[in-house]
Amino acid sequence: MNTLSIQSKDNYLVVQLDRGKANALNQEMINELRQLIRNTEADDAIEGIILTGKPHFFSGGVDLLEVYYYDSEGIRNFWGSFLQLATEMLAFSKPLIASITGHSPAGGCILACACDYRVMAIGDKYQIGLNEMAVGIAPRESILHLYSFWIGQRKAYQYLLEGYLMNGKEALEIGLVDELVPLDQTLIQAEQKMQQYLKLPKSAFRQTKKSLKGGLVQAMSANFEQDLELLHQQLMSKESRTIMGQVVQFLESRKG
Repeated sequence: MNTLSIQSKDNYLVVQLDRGKANALNQEMINELRQLIRNTEADDAIEGIILTGKPHFFSGGVDLLEVYYYDSEGIRNFWGSFLQLATEMLAFSKPLIASITGHSPAGGCILACACDYRVMAIGDKYQIGLNEMAVGIAPRESILHLYSFWIGQRKAYQYLLEGYLMNGKEALEIGLVDELVPLDQTLIQAEQKMQQYLKLPKSAFRQTKKSLKGGLVQAMSANFEQDLELLHQQLMSKESRTIMGQVVQFLESRKG
């Protein structure tokens, strides 16, 4: 795969997001993550996945430098695929753990929220949260369901409206992440958690996970086409394109 580096352990995979410095999400990475989830679900020899990043970045979120220039249909397909990926990760029956190796805003946070357990690197500079509002993207109700599943509806509502990013300590306090450890310990702790999960009765674990997350999976996929069309219209609006264009211009100037 071009955007993922996969390491096979005895009975699980360590999957490193591997696309540039910030692991920014584009259509290719979304497609490869969806294929990974499907393949692993069907492979009885693989019992779980740890998703990790690179030092200082888990994922910086959507690659606006690329996605902004997709045509209308490409933008619709990208966001539809991304929301489907989040739902498929939630429905994945096996243990799925995030080793958050640094910044994890926006799309990176959504990937982390779709996992069962999150270990994040300590560091005041590392930020996590859903800040789509700041770049002209209006999150759909499905994302409120996902966020509030972990941090509660009141906080999710406020933070989505404000596009609020938090550091690891704040994220731990409200339940967005489960552990804070030094950067070089994030994968080690994630693997220890995986070993704990894999010692549990396999069938009972998967049935329990399905029961606990079943309502969330349904909420994420309800009215999917209607919600996607509303999101597409908003993303193509003059306001949204103007704001994202300004962000892209700023990012391109820094890149140059």
